[in-house]
Amino acid sequence: MKATSIPLSSGQSLAVALGGTVLAATLARTLAPSPKQGATKTWYDRLDKPAFQPPQKAFGPVWMALYASTAVGAWRILKAPPSPARSKALSLWTAQLGLNAVWSKLFFGERRGKASLVDSASSLIDSAALTYYAAKVDKPAALMFAPMVGWLALATGVNEEVWRRNPRAFRD
Repeated sequence: MKATSIPLSSGQSLAVALGGTVLAATLARTLAPSPKQGATKTWYDRLDKPAFQPPQKAFGPVWMALYASTAVGAWRILKAPPSPARSKALSLWTAQLGLNAVWSKLFFGERRGKASLVDSASSLIDSAALTYYAAKVDKPAALMFAPMVGWLALATGVNEEVWRRNPRAFRD
C-alpha cells in the first residue's frame, strides 16, 4: 500500500502538511549560504539582474506566504479520500518541496546557473501539474497551489536572465 493512499485524520493531515513544509523550508535555508550575508551577498549584489526581478525585500514575505498557502493546500489534499488523483497530487507536492529546497544550494551555494535553471523550470512544471491534479481532488486546494505557479514562472525567468547576463559568475 502506498503511503499516499492511507486515509489520515484532519490533525494527522495538518501535521504532515506543516511538517513537510517546515522541513523543506529549513533544508532550503541550511543547504545554502544566505544571499544576505558575507561573500554570497557580495557575489549576488554584483550580478547584472533584469529589471523585472522583484526587490530583495519581497522574497522573504513572498516565500513565507507561498509555503503557508501550499501547506494549506496539501492539508486539504491529505484530508481528501484516497484516489489516484490524490496520490498524484501528493507525490507532486513532495517533489515540489524537494525541488524548492535544492534550488538555493544550486544557485547560491554552488553557483550553478544552468543547474539552478533546470531545477527552477522543473519546479514550475511540477507546480503546474500539482495544481492540475489538486483541482481533481479539491478545487480550493488547487487555488492554494496556483500562486506558486505564477511565482515560479517569474523566478525561472529571473534565473535564466541572471545566468545569461553573468556567464562568468557561474560554474556551468
